[in-house]
Amino acid sequence: MENAGMSDEKQQTSSYTYWVRQSTADAAPLPVPKKLSSQDQNNSSQTPNLGSVWNSAGTWEEKNLNKWATERIKELLSSVGSLEFSNGKAEVSEVSTCTGDAFLVTVRNKKRVGYTYELTLVVKGEWLVGGETKKVKGYLDIPEFSYGELDDLEVMVKINEDKDLPAQDKQNIRQDLKSFLQPVRERLMQFEQELKER
Repeated sequence: MENAGMSDEKQQTSSYTYWVRQSTADAAPLPVPKKLSSQDQNNSSQTPNLGSVWNSAGTWEEKNLNKWATERIKELLSSVGSLEFSNGKAEVSEVSTCTGDAFLVTVRNKKRVGYTYELTLVVKGEWLVGGETKKVKGYLDIPEFSYGELDDLEVMVKINEDKDLPAQDKQNIRQDLKSFLQPVRERLMQFEQELKER
């Protein structure tokens, strides 16, 4: 008999229970979401926060800037204009590929921006080859580049194969088209500065 009483005690002290709401009558009501007004924000005695009104603690908040960034990069690169070379000239006619991500992150009430993109620009021009003017279409491929890495920007140049062009002239045209790297870098630096100011 004594053993039976002891096992009941053991069961009560060693059993595991967790909190379970038994009835809703004695439970606190669930909070109702309330939209914060600008007056609620002005009444806050804290220092002004970056980011949204709801994020008064300044914790992690990420804002997608893809639409703005893609449109702005295309706009800036379309304004590169034309370049003159010893045997010809060329201009950026189109930004055919502009894909990537741009974002603004607020962490601990500090703003940080970033992006990763890749580009393909269509270039059209004319070169004097063997006393004759030839129209050439080329592509400037800029592989993945990110925030703060514009000094390492590289460009790969392809031109439409023209059977009439000698190999040396094709090489010279490719070399000429690499000159677009500097004005493209300048436009992307402008984009990076505008992104920081958002």
